[in-house]
Amino acid sequence: MVHLGQRRRECAVRAGGDCGPSSPPNNRVERPSVHRTRCSQHRPRSRGPVSKELPRTAKGRRTRAAIVDAAASMMYDHGVAGTTLDDVLAASETGKSQLYHYFSDKSDLVEAVIARQLERVLAAQPRLAHIDSLDDIDAWAAEIVRNHEQPGGPFSCPLGSLAAELKNDAAFVPSLHAAFRRWEQPLEQGLRRMIDRGELDVATDPAAAAATLIASLQGGMLIARIAGDVRPLRDTLDAAVATLRRRAT
Repeated sequence: MVHLGQRRRECAVRAGGDCGPSSPPNNRVERPSVHRTRCSQHRPRSRGPVSKELPRTAKGRRTRAAIVDAAASMMYDHGVAGTTLDDVLAASETGKSQLYHYFSDKSDLVEAVIARQLERVLAAQPRLAHIDSLDDIDAWAAEIVRNHEQPGGPFSCPLGSLAAELKNDAAFVPSLHAAFRRWEQPLEQGLRRMIDRGELDVATDPAAAAATLIASLQGGMLIARIAGDVRPLRDTLDAAVATLRRRAT
């Protein structure tokens, strides 16, 4: 029998939270947005997610984390539509009473997965917290490329994969948009400081430039994944940084 702690570690690795090493299966295919069983259904929301309060006890937090980690791993490997709540229960070795104690339905769980994948992306890119020059942005981009050069790479992005599948589901678009904006913020703030110090052209829009960097990263990862070669990712990021350098004063 696999212990809960071991299962959680496996799920955390397989979920690929750093847009890097996750060793997803090479034959992964995108699944249509259909629901396989009654347990896998999530209901559209017109007023945003209705999340339950976070558990107050350490045991409760561990159980909830095990469920979210298992769901993140399975949704990364098989898509949201290809993952049922029964699948998550089996992978996390938890029961339905526990799952419904922490999550109202599958949609509530998907919201938690979006948040968890964002946490992992940010935690795996520590250079984002220290963006204060174009050289820092260059180092951030180089670190990402190195991650994708590891065995099994290039890799799919966990947030990008969720966005690709859920882009037409109004229930999740706000959370996905907020997640990407949160990812862009350290870049935007660093660029704004460079402008304030006179290091970048004042006509530079820091929000647009940050969004362009993340968009370049997403597109580069997609093409690199298809090509099985990290060079498209490296070239795309290099081009995005070079565009910023042309605005240096």
